[in-house]
Amino acid sequence: MSEKMKRVFAFTAIVLGFFMALLDTTIVNIALPEMTKHFGGSVSGISWVMNGYNLAFAVLILTASRLADQFGRRKVFLIGIALFTLSSLLAGFAPSLGALIVLRIIQGLAGAIIVPVTIPLTTTTFPRELHGAIIGIWGAVSGLAAASGPALGGMLMEKLNWQWIFFVNVPLGVLSVILTLVFIGESKDASAGRRVDFAGTLFITVSMFCLVYGLIRVKDWGWTSAAILLFFAAGLLFLLLFLYAERKGAEPMLPLELLKIKVFNGAALTLLIVGAGLMNISLLTSFFLMRIMAMTDLKAGLILSMMAVGATLTSAISGPLSGKYGSRWFASVGILVLAGATYSLGGLSSSSPVSGILLRLALAGIGVGLTMAPVMSAAVRNVPEEKVGISSGVINMTKALGSVLGVAIIVTALQQNLDDKMGVARSSAVQMIRTDAKLLPQVKEALTASLQSADSGGEGGTASPPAPESAAAAVGAQLRAAASKLAPAQREALEQAVPAQLREAEALVGRIGAEMKEAAVKGFSRTFALASLLLLPGVAFALISDRSPRRSEREIPAAEKGTLL
Repeated sequence: MSEKMKRVFAFTAIVLGFFMALLDTTIVNIALPEMTKHFGGSVSGISWVMNGYNLAFAVLILTASRLADQFGRRKVFLIGIALFTLSSLLAGFAPSLGALIVLRIIQGLAGAIIVPVTIPLTTTTFPRELHGAIIGIWGAVSGLAAASGPALGGMLMEKLNWQWIFFVNVPLGVLSVILTLVFIGESKDASAGRRVDFAGTLFITVSMFCLVYGLIRVKDWGWTSAAILLFFAAGLLFLLLFLYAERKGAEPMLPLELLKIKVFNGAALTLLIVGAGLMNISLLTSFFLMRIMAMTDLKAGLILSMMAVGATLTSAISGPLSGKYGSRWFASVGILVLAGATYSLGGLSSSSPVSGILLRLALAGIGVGLTMAPVMSAAVRNVPEEKVGISSGVINMTKALGSVLGVAIIVTALQQNLDDKMGVARSSAVQMIRTDAKLLPQVKEALTASLQSADSGGEGGTASPPAPESAAAAVGAQLRAAASKLAPAQREALEQAVPAQLREAEALVGRIGAEMKEAAVKGFSRTFALASLLLLPGVAFALISDRSPRRSEREIPAAEKGTLL
């Protein structure tokens, strides 16, 4: 077999493992309602099927990168794939919600092992002149995996059942293991010792746990609650202890000289911003499509996959070109395009055509593709070759942290904006009911109670107005109860008024529904605008994410070039 074909099979093994791990960050979300029906329990309980994975993923990434550099990337990658495949199989047969959450945490740990190792495995498999093109494909797969989760999950749910979102990983994992064993050779960081940095491992693990767990619980406890502030303070304290341990340690897991490379820091911060932006646009758009436009999970997932199309195409192009022209301008333009697409989504209404949504999401995907692959390529290109592994861990950790941070901020903002707009709409609805001259007092009372019931039944401030059917049932029940207490002549008069009262009530509910839906649209619009603004600092970081291609190697000082002594 030719060397070229061996590389193709090796890259296929890497991509399969990488695709599985990233796919599982989003594919599960669409199945949460079905899991709730299957296992029972609360919404907050079932959310840990998603949160447990993300928490474990973010906590272990840096440690896994270091261990792979020390003891063999191929070996660690195989452990990650095998663990991920086995936990996926068992998750499909999970007997209880608690067991499923534990298996999802194990999946997250395995994903943290897999993802950062894929970059150094790729760069050691291919010659340096092909790194830009290969990382471009890597970036395309990254965008495809993250964005196609809802669509693939929706199709599996419709044709099979929720267990298959886990079973689908098994053949992919088995194939990846076989191809890895046959076609990928072992590689290590020759400058890394064999001693495990226990202090650094402990401090960064506790730090990331506190920060990520705190961000996950913000929506439950609030940004200013004592518990949240305590978690954030502990996270920052242990991060400082980690940096101190790395400075004093004989064989630190993170050589601090990496943090002296300005372009590497720029790349890491760019991916933190883009990670937040990508999660925000996916979350807000999926909520808008399903809550405001009343789309099914499958339809919403298929529409969201348009972002993957744009990202895949542009990643495959921008990755190789960034190796020649640098990543700075690609990434800067990409973030501006992503910010513009996010802002434009705020212009959607409940009756917007699907073509308009697809166009906006394709544009967002183009922005992601212009940013992710070039910045990832720059991060690898601007560090010493033997430090690609730990560098990959750092930038993947910042991207994962950005995703969790983005969700925490945008969920809080969406809650506040919807509360503001819907609160005004509910007050207006109550006033409309009270001032309607055609309605009897009993009907007004029934409609007001129905409105309050819909409000309390909503989740996250997105309560819907009472449906005409439920409103009619409430009105009918109220009138029948009132009629039963009247004399026969009065009862007959009231029963004759029922049809007219029902028609007026249904018409009024229709007007209230339109007004409340418009209020919710305004709440989403304001949140999309905020999400677009949060992306703008990424432009400044993108501009320092790579060196100017006009600067030759001899012009770059050794310290800036990242030589580690």
